Amino acid sequence: MSGLTLKGPYWVAARQHRRALWVLSAVVATGLVAVIALRSWGANLPSGRLGAPLPNHGYELLYFLMEYAGTGLLFLPLLVGAFVAGPMVARELESGTWRLALTQSTTPRAWLRSKVLVAAVVSVLGSAAVAGVYRLGWVKVPGTYQLFWADPGTYVASGPVLAAYCLLGVALGVLVGQLVRRTLVSMALTGVLTGLVLLGVGALRWSFLPVVTRTMPLEGGLIDGMPTSALMMDTGLLTSAGERLPEYACFERTHNLRVCPADMDVTGWYVDFHPVSHYWPTQLVESSLVLALAGVALYAAFRLVGARRA
Repeated sequence: MSGLTLKGPYWVAARQHRRALWVLSAVVATGLVAVIALRSWGANLPSGRLGAPLPNHGYELLYFLMEYAGTGLLFLPLLVGAFVAGPMVARELESGTWRLALTQSTTPRAWLRSKVLVAAVVSVLGSAAVAGVYRLGWVKVPGTYQLFWADPGTYVASGPVLAAYCLLGVALGVLVGQLVRRTLVSMALTGVLTGLVLLGVGALRWSFLPVVTRTMPLEGGLIDGMPTSALMMDTGLLTSAGERLPEYACFERTHNLRVCPADMDVTGWYVDFHPVSHYWPTQLVESSLVLALAGVALYAAFRLVGARRA
């Protein structure tokens, strides 16, 4: 497929792993067909007797597909990194077949560059296609349980951050594959490292942008203080001096959330949240951070291959 238009070591790299390219294409095509079919099945269902709606099995299946797809796509960068580290890099170093490329007027850097570029292009195009298919299905079931825009699976699977993590997997794969030079060990270690970065950056994700804070009277409800589509980060009681108290501070003394002793000087509630408009800025900030980490790993990988002689 891609090997038809490539030359030199790039053609070899694409040719060697053409089965993986076909598998990726088949997965994207199958997912697209499934999403379109379920969307069509769940749309414009007829009503039952006396106008009662019939069970919407198409919608239910689409919901479960999106739920499991979002969770599964969290592992896509790990799989990309493991594949690059093992079959693409470490296996050739372990078996010594990489020396064959050097006999064809190819330098170690050119050999590694072909691996990186082929893997990077396929990862970006593949992750973009997968994210597009996911969003096509998700727009029909947004805001439902585990499919909220800020849920980890939905957040990663529906935006450019998925491609950034896949590129990080490529960068870590070529670095670890060279350092370890053992196929299975390189695959496992790269998958673990990519997963740790995904978890670590994910834990910091909602601290990239400042939260929006709103206050409301003690008699009011928390849902009145923020949009229903927002991601709540913190809530509690507010005193006249601006001091923040835990949400259940008054309840511990009066057994009533909305009745506070006078000595506590509580004036109302506060709520910190991220509105849905923070989705794209957070995606861009996180993608930039992950790409910077990928750049560092790639720099180290090319420095390493430049020093390699055997």
